Amino acid sequence: MPDTPVTPDTPERTGVPVVTPVRVVIALCLLAPFVAMLWVGSYAKTDPAYIGIPFFYWYQMLWVLVSTGLTMTAYTLWRRDQRARRTRSGGGAQ
Repeated sequence: MPDTPVTPDTPERTGVPVVTPVRVVIALCLLAPFVAMLWVGSYAKTDPAYIGIPFFYWYQMLWVLVSTGLTMTAYTLWRRDQRARRTRSGGGAQ
């Protein structure tokens, strides 16, 4: 099969995923909350209490806020990465 050049009208070929430092950071942002919540032994205790709330509960609620921030960061980085890839490939704004 002859190798055809990719133009803005031609869809990108699917191949081996490109691993870049930005994509590694995105993956870490999305993976961190799962690791933190699945490692129950690290927060299955009552002390230190915060305003009378045991550590077990306020730690999980804190991760709700942290997860939101990490997800927003990952989304922003992903959009920036996609915009840069489209610009590099000559796709322009679509």
